[in-house]
Amino acid sequence: MCGRFVITSPPEALRQTFGYIEQPNFPPRYNIAPTQPIPVVILENGGRHFRLMRWGLVPAWVKDPRKFTLLINARSETLLEKPAFKNAIKRRRCLIPADGYYEWQDASGRKRPFFIHRRDGHPVGFAALAETWMGPNGEEADGVAIVTAPASRDLATLHHRVPVTIAPDEFERWLDGRSHDADEVMPLLRGPTEGEFAWHEISTRVNRVVNDDPQLLLPVTEEQRAAEEPKPTKRAVPRKVASVEPEDDGQGSLF
Repeated sequence: MCGRFVITSPPEALRQTFGYIEQPNFPPRYNIAPTQPIPVVILENGGRHFRLMRWGLVPAWVKDPRKFTLLINARSETLLEKPAFKNAIKRRRCLIPADGYYEWQDASGRKRPFFIHRRDGHPVGFAALAETWMGPNGEEADGVAIVTAPASRDLATLHHRVPVTIAPDEFERWLDGRSHDADEVMPLLRGPTEGEFAWHEISTRVNRVVNDDPQLLLPVTEEQRAAEEPKPTKRAVPRKVASVEPEDDGQGSLF
């Protein structure tokens, strides 16, 4: 799955990679979380465009989004069947620029975070689906979900699913819902090949969304790991109270 990711490449470098018309200027983000606005690349009126959308999709048929859990991921194997995605996969495919993502590995009952990125350091385009929810009073909300697929053997040591990354030479094919129907793009929905991505363990500071700085990407040190281990709970020692021996009245006592 994908629950946090990062965008660290300069805006102009991402513009060159994804080929959108706009020239947005935005700061690097080191801890992007669901419900936040994120950059999205779409194909519109014959050109690629940069848009901001909320990470978390609400299907158009939902009556009250307050009672619906946001969909942040979409399983590639069931896109054509799920009511939430079967229309979006045909006409509302998009890309999310990223420079890596985080995953948590369960080790000895504790979850340790890892930063995962392309081995060559290049940015990636996550396959995503967009949907616009429209309310009864004319309100609109654009949301996206990242498509996931089974992990390759190496990445499966961290988690059994990974975000789908679209190769740059397939951007046009993925984005163009007019010329390429869903069946034609389904073969693109696979995880990275073995050896394509690298990773390293990082500090549990990433667990808090308010932490958003370059230090999150650094490999964790032994000192940090030891400091982040949970401290054993100390058992309270009962206070000793001086007792006064009562006089024996011949009745006996249980205390």
